[in-house]
Amino acid sequence: MTTRSAVTGAFSYTGKYITRLLLEQRQHVITLTSRKDDQNLFDGQVQAYPFQFDNPKALAETLRGVDTLYNTYWVRFDHGKATFNNAVENTRTLIRAAKVAGVRRFVHVSISNPTLESPLPYFSGKAQLEENLKASGLSYAILRPTVIFGDEDILINNIAYLLRRFPLFAIPGAGEYQLQPIFVEDMAQLAVDAGHREENLTWDAVGPEIYTFNELVQLTRSVVGSRAGLINLPPSMVLQLSRLIGFVVGDVVLTEEEIQGLMANLLISAEPPTGKTSLRAWLRANANHVGSRYASELKRHYNAQNR
Repeated sequence: MTTRSAVTGAFSYTGKYITRLLLEQRQHVITLTSRKDDQNLFDGQVQAYPFQFDNPKALAETLRGVDTLYNTYWVRFDHGKATFNNAVENTRTLIRAAKVAGVRRFVHVSISNPTLESPLPYFSGKAQLEENLKASGLSYAILRPTVIFGDEDILINNIAYLLRRFPLFAIPGAGEYQLQPIFVEDMAQLAVDAGHREENLTWDAVGPEIYTFNELVQLTRSVVGSRAGLINLPPSMVLQLSRLIGFVVGDVVLTEEEIQGLMANLLISAEPPTGKTSLRAWLRANANHVGSRYASELKRHYNAQNR
């Protein structure tokens, strides 16, 4: 009997790679999505349904018969009605609908180092949802990634983009805070592996290398052949510069909360690496195209047009 799985955001970033692995395993995959433009991405193999957070009964019916739900749904920043608060409430609705529908396993993408006490809504919201999932009675797996890199990555791609096009690159503060990026295909494999398990678990999803932010920018600059100068500035100045660039490209380049989370060393793990792919090796293998085009968050998720 073919296993039926659901992926939120199968036409987006991490969800797309999870879906590819599931299809390779000959699973029947459906997706919950707000995007309608990419439904031919998997040659019609993935049937798309709207999220319907405002109709929990319909959402539960969509999920009926699903064995494992892989949840990548979240927001990077508040934009219109897509706020952190709404994302928390919508995900709670999704958890309840999965329970009503009889879903066996809920694989949830969280974030590294979430805490209920965090002043950063990205991290505190994820912590709330971990608690909700644990209390739901569903069999669950929680994955806590740091920075996910790959062909459709935004952060590292846009660092490369700025290094290619500007004479200076501004680094918030001293730049000695750390991050531990994980490759998107490694992340997807962890998710699918977790979906096949029975026990409740929480895994940090982190790669084999830890970089200071200075080191990451220097590595990227070297790989893309940039001659941009690197300058360490107060975080407030970097944020203002990012807003100017955002106006030019029609996107939110960086948020204050993202700077705070990065500088608080929240994007590393004390656990052993769960990913195997080297960022350094990947950058070198993809030097010709990483950062060749700007990757827009607003265009990806909200159909906004770049200026």
